[in-house]
Amino acid sequence: MNKIKKTIEYYGRILELSTGDWAKQAGGSVVVRYGDTVVLVAATADKKEKEDKEDLDFLPLTVEYSERMYAAGKIPGGYFRREGRPTEEEILKSRLIDRSIRSLFPEEFKKDIQVVATVLSVDKENPPDILGIIGASAALCISKIPFSTPLGAVRIGKIDGEFVVNPVAQELDMSSLDLVVTATEDNVIMIEVNAKEIPEEQILEAVMVAREAIKPLINLITELVNEVNPQKDSLKTIEYDKELVDKVKSFVEERFSRGDFQTGDKLQREDAMSLLLDEGVEYFKEECLGKEVLIRPLIFKYFKSALRYQVIYKKIRIDGRKPDEVREIAATTGVLPRVHGSGVFSRGQTQVLTTVTLGAIQDVQYIDGLGMDEYKRYMHHYNFPPYSVGESRPMRGPGRREIGHGSLAERAIIPILPKEENFPYTIRTVSEVLESNGSTSMASVCGSSLALMDAGVPIKAPVAGISIGLMKEGKEYIILVDIQGIEDALGDMDFKVAGTRTGVTAIQLDNKTAGIEVNILKEALQKACQARNFILDCMENNISSSRAELSLYAPHITSFEIEAGKIGELIGPGGRVIRKISQDTGVQIDIKDSVGKGYVTAPSKEAMEKALKYIDAILKGVKVGETYEGRVTRVMPFGVFVEIAPSKEGLLHNSQVSNAYRSRGQINLNINDQVIVVVKEIDHLGRINLSQKGSTED
Repeated sequence: MNKIKKTIEYYGRILELSTGDWAKQAGGSVVVRYGDTVVLVAATADKKEKEDKEDLDFLPLTVEYSERMYAAGKIPGGYFRREGRPTEEEILKSRLIDRSIRSLFPEEFKKDIQVVATVLSVDKENPPDILGIIGASAALCISKIPFSTPLGAVRIGKIDGEFVVNPVAQELDMSSLDLVVTATEDNVIMIEVNAKEIPEEQILEAVMVAREAIKPLINLITELVNEVNPQKDSLKTIEYDKELVDKVKSFVEERFSRGDFQTGDKLQREDAMSLLLDEGVEYFKEECLGKEVLIRPLIFKYFKSALRYQVIYKKIRIDGRKPDEVREIAATTGVLPRVHGSGVFSRGQTQVLTTVTLGAIQDVQYIDGLGMDEYKRYMHHYNFPPYSVGESRPMRGPGRREIGHGSLAERAIIPILPKEENFPYTIRTVSEVLESNGSTSMASVCGSSLALMDAGVPIKAPVAGISIGLMKEGKEYIILVDIQGIEDALGDMDFKVAGTRTGVTAIQLDNKTAGIEVNILKEALQKACQARNFILDCMENNISSSRAELSLYAPHITSFEIEAGKIGELIGPGGRVIRKISQDTGVQIDIKDSVGKGYVTAPSKEAMEKALKYIDAILKGVKVGETYEGRVTRVMPFGVFVEIAPSKEGLLHNSQVSNAYRSRGQINLNINDQVIVVVKEIDHLGRINLSQKGSTED
């Protein structure tokens, strides 16, 4: 293939697609450049169909997004000094690409497909994730893989009330909206939103701006495809005997009409489905001539058709609910005695336990990546154990799904957290899925709000989330509120929306068709808003605002001002002074010289007060008349020397010793004794004279 390059000026920068020069043995490869950010995307499919194609009920697609540290002129951290397993950011961006392209593959295509996006250069202005989506679309379209619908992707920000297309990283920091949209020429495919309580109508307006901005990208990819002129692989379909197909259809419809599947109990319905499959295989054993594997996909196909027909045309959901009806809600807080905050949120057969842990500033998560962010102050972790769906399987740590769901809940909560200067804690929430039957990610958002309020974290407002589904045949469609697992699996959309009563904080749209029309998105957003407010009402019946005080078991944290010239004095030679304060009081001291602040994290109020006294003595100097708790360091014939703060020592003369330490004319003070003293005077040489006369120990 000859080298082909296509460029356009795109919102103030040059966007370039090129192919035919690099990675020429891949099925299709494209280099995308925007500014000085460069991403190589290669798409390749196996040459052979999978052997179990007939029984395969998913697309065997794998997306790998890899950030090379050299792209930002960095050497990786860690012992090996090289990139290792994918980071959470890489996994999230892999999922972003996957969710953008998966629904556009033909259902009949069952070869293993791999899309690899490698970040080769970043300019710290143009994020590479959008380029990864554009490159994946272009690479697939110019390959032999039967993927023929070009799609584009764009990021929309909102700064000073105006929408901005593809804001640079510095602008994004000032934006109240971070919206990523992928779309074809006709429909929206994928949406991901981080927002600071943006109303639904403004979200929809931003999507419309994105759709217009995507059109030049689709034209550019189309030009590239026309010049490459790829020869697409033909699709092989499974041929079924028409008579057998009709019999299977009748068999399924007759059993579906019995009502065995019409239940809100997930396990009961799964048992009925398993029985249907087993009966079907046995019933058609002789007609299949040993190819029983063909029957199961057929049975499932017509079960899906029967269920969808009932929902779309008869408006009857599998559990008998109305289309806009939310399942029964239960919310409780304070369920665990020693954690800093806890809450359990249940919605039907979905149940999530969330806990809150408050930590010191030093407990933030440091990020070794290409982006500008260096650390995370708030972390949400999501666990999905197999027992939550009645299964038994090995637990290998968080997978891509767990990381994705945790990130979505994290993004939903961040906008309502107090600012660090007002609440100097690192915050970690952990959601344990106890039971799953639809949208555990949104349940974990609700559980996090409950737990944060229970912990006394002064959040701006509680956040709730809901998942909206869709079933569509031709022009007929129905929008379903609070979808359960089977409605997600057999439906056309999983539209997760989280927010407060004021507006949206996070959205994730997963689409299973060739796209969603804007009018459907508008209706879905409206129904999500109504359902969210209903859920917030239920949550507020248990707890409506943050508790006035933190948990007894949470650490005490306070801040203090520190001048740049005093930092060295507080730290001391080799960290000796700050280490001594920590050892004597049991506190942790963190200094952020960039903002001129220090933070003290203490296990108790008493330890906090003692540490602050030490710090004040160093930063502001020892003051006459102040009381200190000190340690005897030396015993002399005329008195004892007492350390009242690291590197601050004073003389307690025998004449100033309290009667409590006198016996038969002798002074009973020894090295390391703890004593309460008052600064009596500081002489012209800076020497500190102490007294116990009039102190609490007198």
